[in-house]
Amino acid sequence: MRIRIGTRASLLAMWQAEHVRDLLVAGGHEVELHKITTTGDQVLDRRLESIGGKGAFLKEIEEALLAGQVDLAVHSLKDVPTALPTGLTLCAFLERADPRDALLSNSGRRLESLPAGSRVGTTSLRRSSQVKAMRPDLHVDDLRGNVDTRIRRLRERHFDAVLLAMAGLVRLGRTGEVTQVLDPDSFVPAPGQGAIALECRQADEAVRSAASALHHEATARAVAAERTFLAALEGGCNVPLGAHASPIAGGLRLKAFVARPDGSAVLRGEDSGDDPDALGRRVAADLLARGAWQLIRS
Repeated sequence: MRIRIGTRASLLAMWQAEHVRDLLVAGGHEVELHKITTTGDQVLDRRLESIGGKGAFLKEIEEALLAGQVDLAVHSLKDVPTALPTGLTLCAFLERADPRDALLSNSGRRLESLPAGSRVGTTSLRRSSQVKAMRPDLHVDDLRGNVDTRIRRLRERHFDAVLLAMAGLVRLGRTGEVTQVLDPDSFVPAPGQGAIALECRQADEAVRSAASALHHEATARAVAAERTFLAALEGGCNVPLGAHASPIAGGLRLKAFVARPDGSAVLRGEDSGDDPDALGRRVAADLLARGAWQLIRS
């Protein structure tokens, strides 16, 4: 069958879309790529929460799906809100890449050894709150743009270090520029980080069937726990939180945190279990019972 994939035009988005295309072609399908410019790509001078959060990278692609202009969307799961537009569904999750965060520094110093006053670039409240909690003597400044743009800004000395997702660096072949891969137990990744999600129209059984051949169930279980936690905290790009589920004997272990945006207080939680949704709800309930909302809103 012929499948039209909608994708952003950034190098990383194109890598992901081409990867999915190649897998579908290997399965006997004919695939076209359609580049779509999203609000998040167009508006680079404002914080994401002011233009619709991470959903700003999906809006126009989802509109094209609903209008029947494309049949399948390829997303970085960490950019996908937990509530989808009516009529759309996440129909497959590919096997997850490295979910950790990476530090790139001009000096070759690690996060713990950067000189006081060093400028660290990120637009993620999750990353900035954790950096500020660990190193309140550093300056964390906004840095938007694709992977190439962020690394170029670093090399031009606008920043002393930047934080990026390891998965994107792996996919673009730029791991040689990484100074430090951060431990996910202490520097908790975003829910869904490292996973590629496929989105289609809920009623499109043919596309759902084609996508199902690419589905990785172990990844689906892990990200379900993380995204259930995210939904329970009503999280988005304007809430500093993280969640990371990893397989253990008998199920999953979920570690999560919420913080004040300035990093002055951090709540951490951890639990394990076999039911991903129940696990996500339990960890969220624990943090809420210990004052997560008051912390976020303070």
